[in-house]
Amino acid sequence: MALCAIQMMIAATPAVAQSARGTIRVETSPQVFATMCALDAAGFDANSNTLGIYPADAALRARLLQLKGPATEAMRQFYAKHQFTNSDETLSPFLSFALVVGPPPQFRYLVTHEEIPPAVLSIDGFGEILGTFYTEAQLDREWATVEPEVDREVERLTSPVRQIVFQSTAYLREIQTPSNRTFTVLVEPLVGERVNFRNIGNHYSIIVGPGPVLPLDDIRHAMFHFLLDPLTLKYQQSISTRRALLDIATRAPQLPSSFQDDFVGLFDECLVRAVMLRVGKLPADQLEAALAANDRTGFILVRPIYQQLIIFEKSEPAMSLYFPTLVQGINVAAEQKRLQNFQFAPASENVEAGGIQGENGGAGAETQLEQEYTRGDRQIALQDGAGAAATFQSILNEHPNEARALYGLALASVLQGHGERAENLFEQIVSAPASGSNTAPPSPNVLAWSHVYLGRIHDLQGDRAPAVKEYRAALGVNGAPEAARIAAQQGMDKPYRPVPTPLKQ
Repeated sequence: MALCAIQMMIAATPAVAQSARGTIRVETSPQVFATMCALDAAGFDANSNTLGIYPADAALRARLLQLKGPATEAMRQFYAKHQFTNSDETLSPFLSFALVVGPPPQFRYLVTHEEIPPAVLSIDGFGEILGTFYTEAQLDREWATVEPEVDREVERLTSPVRQIVFQSTAYLREIQTPSNRTFTVLVEPLVGERVNFRNIGNHYSIIVGPGPVLPLDDIRHAMFHFLLDPLTLKYQQSISTRRALLDIATRAPQLPSSFQDDFVGLFDECLVRAVMLRVGKLPADQLEAALAANDRTGFILVRPIYQQLIIFEKSEPAMSLYFPTLVQGINVAAEQKRLQNFQFAPASENVEAGGIQGENGGAGAETQLEQEYTRGDRQIALQDGAGAAATFQSILNEHPNEARALYGLALASVLQGHGERAENLFEQIVSAPASGSNTAPPSPNVLAWSHVYLGRIHDLQGDRAPAVKEYRAALGVNGAPEAARIAAQQGMDKPYRPVPTPLKQ
């Protein structure tokens, strides 16, 4: 098999176009609005006061709850099947969906299949139902009504966000240049007082509702993730030399499960929290309380990173150049001694340690399993085959023959150069029984794409007949996503031959 060619099949290429307004912007989103309208019509948080003091938004929710019609009923049935006890957990995949689709009423994906977050795959089929509901509920009229109000909030936020960008880049001594990475503050009245942060590939979004107090600290926290995440990824090998500290952090009952075996992710979050504390210039007593809260919840690297930032501030290089020095400055032996008999906060204690709702690894945003899928998906997007393989294998150890995990492991195997293993895993997925088993059958999304990838593998091996058979099988999957159908039809029309990627100079 031409392995380099098959690796091109899953190369993550940014598909969301850069806005003409730049890589950092404040704006509205009809997609997020439509998604929230659909959820509210289905009864999401109907008894809560999350809309705060805005009677117009509360009136809109009341109208949505009174809607009747076949599309509305279909939406309510879909929502009932995907509802969790925790409202934030319910909301998470739907907001992620709204961030990777185009405008209504089509709601077509703007990202490649490999870039779709696992949480979004768990609500496969939502886009079609939402499009029908959008038309029936005449959400275009509702949007026209609320848009002027939301535009005023956008204008109100623009100047403070611009100031946050200036202060953040000035602290890090960095200059923002145009790139394919984007940071967007989305104003959505129906999220009420919630603040939700997502990063999907190179695209970072924080969704906020209008309110008397602007969530500037949350936006600043998200902004520092946008600025610092590339450094932790670039220097993850150096960071991993301090991995012995993870054994201490995992003793903390409140450490989110996604950090239990992700030291680089833990370092990244602690770095952002430490920078926030330096920028915040808290009084000594409040600073110590914040450092202690982070220690007690398992974010034990905040304190030593904070001390290294003091040294950074006295130096001259930008953070992008100083970063390796910061990492090397963390004394593992000293931290092990400091925390040898440390008492972490019990799971039942409410400790406010400075996180942000919905960020990767944030508590409460997703179930533990979904967090693991999100981590594996991110590793695939970053072409980290070994890391993704370990993540998906860990899921399979707890959930044998889980189709989504098998699919992720197959993609990770391709990245590692294990083409034969990838082929066997795809075969295992498409051969799974449709029913009569303790294991759930693969979703239409996973099944269709597994057939497509098998077809491409056969094409690359020169076996045209079995390739066509797989493409035909993909087209026959009931509920297959449009992108998979297009890929399968293209495979039927002519053998798969990836376009070589130009070598970087």
